[in-house]
Amino acid sequence: MAGGGPKRASNGMGWFDIVRLGLVQTSLGAIVVLTTSTLNRLMVVELALPAMVPGALVALHYAVQILRPRVGYSSDVSGRRTPWIIGGMVLLAAGGILAALATWLMTVNLIAGLALSVVAFLAIGLGVSVSGTTLLVLLAKQTASERRAAAATIVWLMMIAGFALTAVACGHFLDPFSFGRLIVVTSAVGIIAVTVTILATWGVERDAIAAPAAAASTPKPSFREALAEAWGDPKARLLTIFIFVSMLAYSTQDLILEPFGGHVFAMTPGQSTKLSGVHHGGVFAGMVLVAICATMIGGRRLGSLKLWTVGGCLGSALALVAIIFAGLAGPSGPLKACVVMLGVANGAFAIAAIGTMMSMAGDGGEGREGTRMGLWGAAQGIAFGLGAFGGTVAIDVARALIGTPAVAYATVFCLEAALFVLSAWLAFRLGSSSPARTDERSRGQADSTREPHANWTDGRARA
Repeated sequence: MAGGGPKRASNGMGWFDIVRLGLVQTSLGAIVVLTTSTLNRLMVVELALPAMVPGALVALHYAVQILRPRVGYSSDVSGRRTPWIIGGMVLLAAGGILAALATWLMTVNLIAGLALSVVAFLAIGLGVSVSGTTLLVLLAKQTASERRAAAATIVWLMMIAGFALTAVACGHFLDPFSFGRLIVVTSAVGIIAVTVTILATWGVERDAIAAPAAAASTPKPSFREALAEAWGDPKARLLTIFIFVSMLAYSTQDLILEPFGGHVFAMTPGQSTKLSGVHHGGVFAGMVLVAICATMIGGRRLGSLKLWTVGGCLGSALALVAIIFAGLAGPSGPLKACVVMLGVANGAFAIAAIGTMMSMAGDGGEGREGTRMGLWGAAQGIAFGLGAFGGTVAIDVARALIGTPAVAYATVFCLEAALFVLSAWLAFRLGSSSPARTDERSRGQADSTREPHANWTDGRARA
């Protein structure tokens, strides 16, 4: 390596910087859990709106995330991630506060409240896309390859911690419930999230400041070419399909779990928000379990991403069946235990899939991380949008056709369990493909197509 770059650039980010960036994911999760869980429950139960109303709003915020590949590509071209991360978080926080105001406005003027909600959820979706995608790109770009899986685990555990802690803490402060309390709590969470993000990203990217100038003189592929190259990788394409199906299954329950608690178990807004916190706590535990087995215990079997991905999807399906029986049993059913089991299984397959994403992000060559991450992020966003809206439409139709709420919810949970079984099959196929042959073939294709603009983000040629 001629010239020898700074130690930070050659060795990647240290663990302290990785944990700092994890605080950004914690902040992101804190805002998202309020807008996609608590506000959804308020619209369905307190405002007595059809479940498809918040479902459509959440689907809208996910639909915007189809822009993730473009965001990732643009951050590759610019060479800087920090301004995107902070700007996206500011937009996300503003959208969250606006969504709380819009929910209150619905009690005064429904049409005006819905119109303001559309603007708010568009801002939320764009904020998540910009901040979340560029954060992942920064991790993939500046973290040494041997640390990427561990970095993904740390960052996602911190995001789930944000989900769980915010849901439990805000659930406490929301009782006794009032819309005034809702706006104050949401505003406080947004301000704290932006402040933490600025402090967490301060100076992390200081060694990449010269990257845009170096990249400017190097020929760059168009966005369409970069996206086609990522989709042309067989393993990247199969991973994209798996992410879509598994996240479709995961998101189907996302907007109906809290209303389920309200309709079937007569939970208050604070109690159902805490139920969401219990689920995210289970996800956290599932991720920790995988991390411990993969790094501390080790071994080919316990450390296998395929094992945890397939097992997590099948476990999620079984947990949903348990939730169905808990609902049919009525208020005496062991709902919390079943939700914890669902969370653990969700966390296991999610962290294994994330580990695969992080390890494959750089397979397309230097300067392709953003586009590939954006492709997978778009698959997740589209799946979440379809799942959120589809789940709410399904529950509205089921409740209209079936008089008993528990049976109506059970029907939708059965469909979700079937999607998880399909996800397990796709994950098995992904894990069964030959990494050596696929990687060799992908590298051969990349070498033949990438030469005119190799390493276009920093202008350096690899030895």
